[in-house]
Amino acid sequence: MSAAGIVVAGLRKRYGATLALDGMSFTVRPGVVTGLVGPNGAGKSTTMRVILGLDAVDEGTALIEGKPYHSLRHPLKHVGSLLDAGALHPGRSGRDHLLWLAHAQGLGARRVDQVLEQAGLASAARRKAGGYSLGMRQRLGIAAALLGDPAAVLLDEPFNGMDPEGIVWVRGFLRSLAAQGRAVLVSSHLMSEVQDTADHLVAVGRGKVIADTSVADLIGAASGSSVAVRTTAAPHARAVLVQAGATVAATGRDTLTVSGLAAERVVALLSGGAVPFSEVSAHRATLEEAYLELTRGAVEFRAATPTEVPR
Repeated sequence: MSAAGIVVAGLRKRYGATLALDGMSFTVRPGVVTGLVGPNGAGKSTTMRVILGLDAVDEGTALIEGKPYHSLRHPLKHVGSLLDAGALHPGRSGRDHLLWLAHAQGLGARRVDQVLEQAGLASAARRKAGGYSLGMRQRLGIAAALLGDPAAVLLDEPFNGMDPEGIVWVRGFLRSLAAQGRAVLVSSHLMSEVQDTADHLVAVGRGKVIADTSVADLIGAASGSSVAVRTTAAPHARAVLVQAGATVAATGRDTLTVSGLAAERVVALLSGGAVPFSEVSAHRATLEEAYLELTRGAVEFRAATPTEVPR
């Protein structure tokens, strides 16, 4: 596998009055699953289309193994992609769909059968693709992306339509692709799946990169120094901790998140106040919490909170 990966640098693109990309820059490294996340309209799909040579930009470059897509002689051997699981001929079998793609790239039937097996579609290979479920179409799209044994793989929302078994399969499969040295870019709005799959995260908003960091570091920063408390006497616990100068938020019927006090101090205060508790631990934010905090100012359409609803 090449060590170059995918390098996106300074992409700017305008559609009329709309600035879709505003200096988008990031790198997808070989051997790493990189998650591309952001609100609707953030520029995720446009960026992927630019990388794949489907959209032109006003400024900037998108290189795969050091070259723009249009200069790749056999593109599927360098980069595989899934942008739209519905982009297939419904009257063709899944195998014939892949054979058609393979023929255009000088690949044979043996490779088609290999990727069908990898994607778990061998038993359904001769069924018409028009009868596939969305999850099966996603698997077929992933198989198509792997036809050329590419060094880079781009997948847009690969978890959509997957049942629980399929989601577990996609997670493991993407990690295995990275373990083989491939550069893997996955766009998804399902934060739990990105958290369990990606090593690195590129969060975008309004056409710009707003975070480019490891998933672990982003979650660590969002977790801060707060403490999680589990207690059957939440009001009493809140009163004791607030009196000691803490900021306390209820995160569940029996759980509180406490900021401004160390865990040891929280334990001492609750014990001294005869407040029953079953757990005091460092709070670990979810990727969804970290993502929402990051994109708070980058969402184009936002619903009113209950306090904002006009009376």
